[in-house]
Amino acid sequence: MRTKTAALAIAALCLGTGTAHAQAQPPTGAASNCPVTREQLATALKGAVKPASGPSNGGLDNNEWAAIVNRDGNVCAVAFSGATWKDQWLGSRPIAVEKANTAMSFSLDSMALSTANLYAGAQPEGFLFGIGRTNPPNDSIYEGEVDKFGTDADPVLGRRVGGVVTFGGGLALYNNASLVGGLGVSGDTSCADHNVAWRVRHALNLDHAQKGPDKDKKDAIIYDIGITGTSKSGYGHPRCAGKEADIGNELGAAVSGGLLR
Repeated sequence: MRTKTAALAIAALCLGTGTAHAQAQPPTGAASNCPVTREQLATALKGAVKPASGPSNGGLDNNEWAAIVNRDGNVCAVAFSGATWKDQWLGSRPIAVEKANTAMSFSLDSMALSTANLYAGAQPEGFLFGIGRTNPPNDSIYEGEVDKFGTDADPVLGRRVGGVVTFGGGLALYNNASLVGGLGVSGDTSCADHNVAWRVRHALNLDHAQKGPDKDKKDAIIYDIGITGTSKSGYGHPRCAGKEADIGNELGAAVSGGLLR
């Protein structure tokens, strides 16, 4: 009898814990202390994905998703560049959110790290190997009606989703010298995503990082991984198949050779 009672008690505790976990982050609407509005993000994204003048982004020139998290890691803006949510890869929405979280979470006032800067260290035998498993995203990223995605009613707003992405497209946001949040862009090649994010951050006037892996271009993507797969700087990222590296160099968003601070 005692065994049966104990088993029922354990089951109740487990069920209670599961319920509490599922309700740990109720929807709250857009998080406070957001460095930009959704309208500002959407405008900057549309201008960055397919600029009216100047070079393309070097990749597929797809429409893209963008997301912003505040300094607390709560999602505070999500936008897309196309006419509707159907004009971008749907799978890129959660990636954009996770990129924003990653760039914010692994940057400081004194040191900016883009998601591209994490690639080399996250590889086997790298100094950050396993980092992609440290902060898994929660299920809230999949909740809600799809027609609300990328709007002021996006169900992910106000939630701390988490997630770690270790390829290009995520940048920390700086107002003067202070870290105020993170930006994630996804929907093209990772190298093109980085170029788009670089343009978006500049358009939002939140690109005032003081220091990064490269002494001049700070948290730029560093193309220094050779045929052996080794990054000279330790912060490198592989080249993609298009002209992303060339466009990145023109924008000041990329470094070839990996010059360190």
